[in-house]
Amino acid sequence: MSELLHGPWPWYIAGPLIGLTVPALLILGNKSFGISSSLSHICAACFPANVSFFKYDWKKEAWNLFFVLGILIGGLLAANFLSNPDPVSINPKLATELSDYGIVNYSKVVPAEVVNWNSLFTLKGFIMIVLGGFLIGFGTRYAGGCTSGHSIMGLSTLQWPSLVATCCFMIGGFIMANLILPLILSL
Repeated sequence: MSELLHGPWPWYIAGPLIGLTVPALLILGNKSFGISSSLSHICAACFPANVSFFKYDWKKEAWNLFFVLGILIGGLLAANFLSNPDPVSINPKLATELSDYGIVNYSKVVPAEVVNWNSLFTLKGFIMIVLGGFLIGFGTRYAGGCTSGHSIMGLSTLQWPSLVATCCFMIGGFIMANLILPLILSL
């Protein structure tokens, strides 16, 4: 039982469980799965201003805020009580490539050499943390949703825009991982 809770679940268990959220949300309340819209709901709730984008009944979407809160609480519980103390296992070829960039610490999911408070004030850290965060937020808004919304909910309900968005997410990920990230890490 301990291995089940402390290690990654195989795709044939985790995938169907994630996939079952779509029919569950549709059957239980005709709701769509997605996370990125919750920021709009929070802004509409906390900053009632005369901005037309935030003038809607955010209370109808309160379930989404509880869903996001559950993700946050679940992540905190998992990090504090269920985390695997062993270093993250990565492919030896990737370990060699990353060591060329000075990344050798795999004790956490995100390498400490890349994401930490000190690197935030370097060019590499600024690009990775601040610019990267902005581009993710902008891209999510521009695409009309995040990867989970489009790739899980949109594809399962046969939405053409979600297929296009998912293809663009994949192409962008390949370009970033293979062409742009090596340039940034070499700074």
